[in-house]
Amino acid sequence: MRIFNRFATTPHIGGNGFFLRRPEGRDYRAWYELRSNSRSFLEPWEPNWALDYLSRRSYLGLVRRYRADFAEGRAVPLFLFRTEDNALLGGLNIGNIRGGAVQSCMIGYWMGEEHSGQGWMLKAIEAVQPYIFETLRLHRIEAACIPENTRSVKLLEKAGFQYEGFLRGYLKINGRWRDHSLYALLAEDRFGERNGKRVDRRSCGNADLGAP
Repeated sequence: MRIFNRFATTPHIGGNGFFLRRPEGRDYRAWYELRSNSRSFLEPWEPNWALDYLSRRSYLGLVRRYRADFAEGRAVPLFLFRTEDNALLGGLNIGNIRGGAVQSCMIGYWMGEEHSGQGWMLKAIEAVQPYIFETLRLHRIEAACIPENTRSVKLLEKAGFQYEGFLRGYLKINGRWRDHSLYALLAEDRFGERNGKRVDRRSCGNADLGAP
């Protein structure tokens, strides 16, 4: 049974020089080249790669799992592309989607080494917030990162996420159980209310709504 009927349409989220869409089989070659060229850059922060991880067969299996997760309302996997040349830059997954009294999700992300440090993932995380809060109508976005991953820590802080706690042995990363820092962003962190209407805090000065 599908958790949310809000998944009826496939999201295509665009922005200033980039867009996000669901992964497709035809993306294999770009995915393979970006992931293989970025392997040493990515492996310290990811679960162990299987021996056949970069194979076409493994990738197509991943796409099938992505489709099933989307169809069941569990996750919205997205690839990040540069608009000018359709180059694959990285990926962002909206996962662990829960409704009911929780109404939350967990985001994870990765960026190809050659495209890192250019602000693309910050734009992507900011761009998916309206989709999460307004289309999926969730209340809370969580993200966890290894404390030593200073790039990820700075990224989340720039995106408005707040540190909430320390998770011991949270995920098995690169063959070891690693502690993680938990960050979260709430709908009210991004949106305020003025004259009975929701207002995007980023569209107003702090003099109107107060510092977030």
